[in-house]
Amino acid sequence: MIEVELRSDKEEFSLTAPLHKTKIEDLQVSVYQTNEEMGQAAAEEAAEVIQQTIRGKGEANIIVATGNSQITFLAALREMDIDWSKVNVFHMDEYIGIDPEHPASFPLFLQRHFLDYVDVKAFYAVPSHPEDVDAACKAYEELLRAHPADLCALGFGENGHLAFNDPPFADFDDPVWVKVVELDEVSRRQQVGEGHFPDLDAVPTHAITLTIPALLAADRVLAIVPEARKAPAVVEALEGPVTEDCPASILRQSPHAHLFLDADSAAQVYPDVAG
Repeated sequence: MIEVELRSDKEEFSLTAPLHKTKIEDLQVSVYQTNEEMGQAAAEEAAEVIQQTIRGKGEANIIVATGNSQITFLAALREMDIDWSKVNVFHMDEYIGIDPEHPASFPLFLQRHFLDYVDVKAFYAVPSHPEDVDAACKAYEELLRAHPADLCALGFGENGHLAFNDPPFADFDDPVWVKVVELDEVSRRQQVGEGHFPDLDAVPTHAITLTIPALLAADRVLAIVPEARKAPAVVEALEGPVTEDCPASILRQSPHAHLFLDADSAAQVYPDVAG
């Protein structure tokens, strides 16, 4: 594997070399040959952010995404040399009413792919069965504000959503950080396509999600977007207008964000590089 030395604000560290690196408006974009190389590179940058934050503040707060697109990143991140006992972990969303033991439960996914491997200081799960949904949203927002995020590692959906901020309901200026949303059919069909549910009727219709302002409030945002099925959304996010019709497009106005693509997800934007 090719290695290139990049200098961060505080020290040098090794980062897997991309096939292509550019900047689109304020957004840094890096393309890697494979999903695995992309996940490794994103994990190395995440680890650097976490390590520097622990050195400076004594602990770090991170928000991480779940879903198939995050598997290589989470697998690489859990192998990084990090004092996880000083890291508080949040995540982005959860279906309302889903059984916590259902394979599609996002806290369960995170447990199986990440938390079973590292002993973190605390994990704060978005609840699936709150007695009072509005109170649960407010309580999770209070936790986020009490633990300002140093890092947010997210993906975006086939419809360009960030967390479960789907195009019909996304709000770049949302006044709250956590809310209940109705899920767009495209988003629900994606869950079926990823094998989490047998059919559309089995996918919950509502979820609790962090809003776009909450996600982008992190000091550093890494967007990890592999796979060919995401290629049309990548085109819209990078070449279309900055609009809530494609929530991921707001990343182009986020100078603290870095988009990681693999050759498949980048193919329609960078065919010569990805080919």
